Amino acid sequence: MESDISDLVKKGDQLIIDGDFEKALSFFEQAVIMQPNNPSLLNKKGIALRGLGRYDEALECFNKSLQLDPRDLDAS
Repeated sequence: MESDISDLVKKGDQLIIDGDFEKALSFFEQAVIMQPNNPSLLNKKGIALRGLGRYDEALECFNKSLQLDPRDLDAS
């Protein structure tokens, strides 16, 4: 399962770099379903949402990420 999440994140990260936020979001959403309390995954989902201009949803992801790990230096 950990390798599945890693694969999803790698694909999502590459899609973010390519500017395809919609597809990246789908990969990050799949990863979050597998680990809903993973702050890093929530942050990545938030980045994809922000790239789509879905700022309220992105903010929810960032806030939940920080609630789970207030020391999360990657939270945007």
